[in-house]
Amino acid sequence: MKKSDSPTPSSLSRRNFLTVASAASAGLSGLGLQSAHAKPNQPARTKVVQEWRNQQSGMAYRQLGRTGMMISEVVCGGDPIRFGNTRPVELAMDKGLNYLDMAPAYGDGECEEAYSQVIDSSSKREKVFITTKVSGFAAVRDQLYRDIYKELPSGKQEAIMKQAEAIRKDRAVDKPGYFLKYWTGQAESMDGAFLANAMVTDYAHKVEGSQAYRDKILSSIEGSLKRTGFGYFDILMCPHGADCPEEVQIPEIYETFAQLKREGKVRYLGVSTHNDPAGVLRAAAETGEYDAAMCAYNVINGGYLEDAIRQAHESGMGIIAMKAAMAVATHHEAIKPIPSWRIDKVERIVPGDMKAPMKAYVWALQNPHISAVISNLWDEQYVNENLSVAGKKVELQPG
Repeated sequence: MKKSDSPTPSSLSRRNFLTVASAASAGLSGLGLQSAHAKPNQPARTKVVQEWRNQQSGMAYRQLGRTGMMISEVVCGGDPIRFGNTRPVELAMDKGLNYLDMAPAYGDGECEEAYSQVIDSSSKREKVFITTKVSGFAAVRDQLYRDIYKELPSGKQEAIMKQAEAIRKDRAVDKPGYFLKYWTGQAESMDGAFLANAMVTDYAHKVEGSQAYRDKILSSIEGSLKRTGFGYFDILMCPHGADCPEEVQIPEIYETFAQLKREGKVRYLGVSTHNDPAGVLRAAAETGEYDAAMCAYNVINGGYLEDAIRQAHESGMGIIAMKAAMAVATHHEAIKPIPSWRIDKVERIVPGDMKAPMKAYVWALQNPHISAVISNLWDEQYVNENLSVAGKKVELQPG
């Protein structure tokens, strides 16, 4: 995927440059892959201390980048977690799953509250790694630019729209095979991001640096802490669902995260992305600020992401594959049926007698630069089937 040369504000460029330069000069802390390729004259790096939770036989674990967190190869998604449907989480934890994903957007906060019914003591809290997200963060940037756009003359609006379309086309974010539809309205969800990108050159001075960025992060994390009753989160992902590289290059994210980390409310910074996942992942790695990422990665779009994932892994980021199974199966009735050729493809590539979604997870886990796949555990059957793929090694066949 080609990286856009669209302009960015000079102040942001300067701050981003300093951030990346600082990270590069400091070096990464001793991931095995890094140390294996270290040159003899390079200074020794501090070894990452692995952190284990809920380790059990029968489950396989991998290190989540420089965080050192040893997470189960299958982790728990937040979509199904609601009041009255928490038993699958308990069953999964009994099998050694140790990473729980949640977000304010899931069930309008109900997911976080329901998780707190499972993790209802300090001893249980220390058995798992827990992530939440800043849902709606990107919408803050979109709205700040949209408010300016609405006040512009029609001719200027038209020119901005043409520029937004040109940037989007140049980045090929809608290319079939790279873009996969995981929910209705997904393609339209990028519109605001590209409108903002087209306005950066002329209007960044009115938007970037806004207190609204900080306020959104702070209010989001405080709401999540209140709903869960947890004292802290292991990872805070911001943005939740980044649509473009620019959304991970906002200094207020790093500054506010640093404040929250000093206060003991968060430990590591992450990002999640469905749209333009390769572009977002590259940008996040280049900042030197992000410790982890959840990105849409599967047997269909995988070829577009391999290089970005490898580079992010080598930079020290931990990568969790999401939407791995949704390339071949979905619970969204509006986008059914899944094209049969996708299912045929995973059936050809992954040997063995397994359902297509399970094969999709196995496929993703053959990538050594991936730490885990995230799975929606709707019921006991999903728990038993999807957790069974952990530790499976197969010889992938030509696609």
